[in-house]
Amino acid sequence: MRRKIIAGNWKMNKTTSETVTLINQLKPLVATEEADVVFCVPTISLTTAVEAAKGSNIQIGAENMHFEENGAYTGEIAPGMLDDIGVRYVIIGHSERREYFAESDVTVNKKVLKAFEHGITPIVCCGESLTQREQGVTIDFIRQQIKIAFLNVTPDQAKAAVIAYEPIWAIGTGKVATSAQAQEVCKAIRECIAEIYDTDTAAAIRIQYGGSVTADSAAELFAQPDIDGGLVGGASLKPDFGKIVNYK
Repeated sequence: MRRKIIAGNWKMNKTTSETVTLINQLKPLVATEEADVVFCVPTISLTTAVEAAKGSNIQIGAENMHFEENGAYTGEIAPGMLDDIGVRYVIIGHSERREYFAESDVTVNKKVLKAFEHGITPIVCCGESLTQREQGVTIDFIRQQIKIAFLNVTPDQAKAAVIAYEPIWAIGTGKVATSAQAQEVCKAIRECIAEIYDTDTAAAIRIQYGGSVTADSAAELFAQPDIDGGLVGGASLKPDFGKIVNYK
């Protein structure tokens, strides 16, 4: 049985002081032994978040990182910097990073490999646009993203990875894929992993759904056989995140 993982993507929200307040507010609300809980916070607040989360079940993740160890990359953050402060997860390839900052499948793959080098678990994002869904190419597009993202990733590394399926048309729009739509794609992702590796690896890897997840939609989505939790945006900044974590 795969352990559920529910992660909050705070995006560009909350100051450092607000981060402490929110973590302290959410600690008792997300307390559970039945799922992994991750808060992915802005870079400036990572150290503060790690300290604030100590003694709780909350683990801290970054929203992005570079694939080089160091160098002349103004404004970027290196994987060793994340590792040094106790960051254990990193979101890689979010659609907003792809759209606004020209990230590609190739750079996603480089970041995935580098995260594993530092013992950081990548949350690898994939997802289609509304046009791609309407044209019936969703599965083909997602398979391409997954195959390139996992190039040269070992089976043991893949088993530890997290994949987040986030249909772009559902991110921040209030639209949520139906449980059947989400399950269909997450099942296809698992089948793709089985093709790349084997059935054991496919059975082990955790696949999240993301895209306007709410307390009302979480239980039905997370009950699907190939959905192992969620990557939650706006709702992770509110007390309702506790209801999503404790969705049963």
